[in-house]
Amino acid sequence: MKPETEAELAEIVAGLTEPVRIVGGGTRGVGGPEATLETSGLSGITLYEPGALTLVAQAGTPVAEIEAALEAEGQQLAFEPMDHRGLLGTSGTPSIGGVVAANISGPRRIQAGACRDFLLGVRYVDGMGQVIKNGGRVMKNVTGYDLVKLMAGSWGALGVLTEVSLKVLPKPEAVATLAVQVADAEEAVQALSTALKSPFEVSGAAFDPQDGRALLRVEGFSDSVAYRAEQLKTTLSGFGEITEVSEPTELWRGLRDVRPFHGQEGDVWRISVKPTDAPDIVTRLETDQTLLDWGGGLIWARVPEGTDLRARLGGFNGHATLVRGDAETADALGRFQPESGEVQALTQGLRQRFDPRGVFNPGLMG
Repeated sequence: MKPETEAELAEIVAGLTEPVRIVGGGTRGVGGPEATLETSGLSGITLYEPGALTLVAQAGTPVAEIEAALEAEGQQLAFEPMDHRGLLGTSGTPSIGGVVAANISGPRRIQAGACRDFLLGVRYVDGMGQVIKNGGRVMKNVTGYDLVKLMAGSWGALGVLTEVSLKVLPKPEAVATLAVQVADAEEAVQALSTALKSPFEVSGAAFDPQDGRALLRVEGFSDSVAYRAEQLKTTLSGFGEITEVSEPTELWRGLRDVRPFHGQEGDVWRISVKPTDAPDIVTRLETDQTLLDWGGGLIWARVPEGTDLRARLGGFNGHATLVRGDAETADALGRFQPESGEVQALTQGLRQRFDPRGVFNPGLMG
């Protein structure tokens, strides 16, 4: 089913007699019911006001179309949504609704915030076929209960997004990236933490163990970037050799999309922890195929197929998500970190309120 309008979508949902799998651009390869409800027919930018830093688009609008429109005005989606196709080996077209539904956020999250922090408003169809609007189309009109942030990261389990309103930001005039040679993950996190605690507005902080480089990005006006980069070199002088990366934009795009794992066999997990816990977690992962982002708060790990990584990690303060693995592994382990009893009760209560018939993405979350 591929509705072309919000009203048609609402009518389809109201008449559902069996559960459906919500499909946006088809890039994530998430399993579920055979019956699908696609949002790609709901496409197009409906409002763009560069002066007000706001953009409104239907949920099925390709991210590339939005980025092209923003590029023409020297603006950007500051939360840097990841493109999963290379990592997952999928095709399709990333859509803005899919980005919001999964709260996809890239390296700049440590400074600018996550996708949900740029959401001004949403429109969606709930499990009874009702059209719900929350938030506004511009920043000054954002009022009411904050269902906007609730829908971000809900993976279609609470409703089918039809339209999203976003705050956008100007693109930086200049970008510089410093590479600090470090011995291991512990020294890398120390270097990244030192930089993030400095006043020099670091907008990217990652570590690639394959080449032993802690990577730090600064952005803004040219003179400011040059000054802050030099100051960071002084601040980090107690660590290893520091060099400046010649093509930082491509580097951070590769980190955003976890490019080192593209075309490589094995399951891929995404672990979220406190940055200071990252070195211990990396050791417990028992693999040298890792990549750290968000100052160490986000760890990507590639392990042999079928590995129960949560069992290997044991108890830890964070969560591990299976991003790439076959259906058998996903069914056995669950894609998302198991919830505590209290959180699970809250999740089930929300799903019962938003989707009382259980027709949206059953079994995906909670």
